[in-house]
Amino acid sequence: MRFASFSSVLALCSCLLGNGCSKGITRATAATVFFVKGNVVFGNATRKDFQPVTADSKIHTGDIVRTSDGASINLALIPGAFIHVSGNSEIKIEDLRLTKDGNETAGGVLDRRGSIRLNRGKVVSLFSHSHRSASEFDIATDQITIRPDSDCLFSVWTDGTTSRIACSRGEVNASNEAQPSVKIAAGYFSQWPTVLKEPIAAIGDARAQMDIKTAVDVELELLDQAAGWQNRRAF
Repeated sequence: MRFASFSSVLALCSCLLGNGCSKGITRATAATVFFVKGNVVFGNATRKDFQPVTADSKIHTGDIVRTSDGASINLALIPGAFIHVSGNSEIKIEDLRLTKDGNETAGGVLDRRGSIRLNRGKVVSLFSHSHRSASEFDIATDQITIRPDSDCLFSVWTDGTTSRIACSRGEVNASNEAQPSVKIAAGYFSQWPTVLKEPIAAIGDARAQMDIKTAVDVELELLDQAAGWQNRRAF
């Protein structure tokens, strides 16, 4: 039932994240900050111009987001793609784009594309496909790239040399250049590097169980914050 509420927040995010609505025009967009706790900074690593994240910050393609111990941040990346970044984590925004149709108030999203890299730490992602627009979304680490195959809730953890993906709802596809892709269904996890060809039931692994529990808790946060933001906006 929780995923049914995605239909309301997809329209919300289309308005939150769009940078213009000329018909058929694809434009870069920015992530919207739903919630930030503790010491979280963002900026361009090359220029070393990091600054604290606030509720008004706009995080663009090329930016890095870093969370300190005990900190966290919830972001809307593209319509229907929300993430929670845990403490002691670092992500890089690789690509955020929307193709919109119509004028700013009435136009719909024709295409949405989002891509981030998790350099270290943990990210929980809540994603919904749209029946009215094409969508591409992925999270990459040094070991693996994860793409949702359906409406789904999943977590990704990495320390730079090992990556673990646990799926709480729906199904995700994990792939790299060295091995065939793996589909991870709800209640299962996979870890890389690995010699196993199939995902493992999370019930037999304490870390995977915690990943799934954390994701379920975060799901409620993300949906509540998206709904609260919608109530504060005038469209």
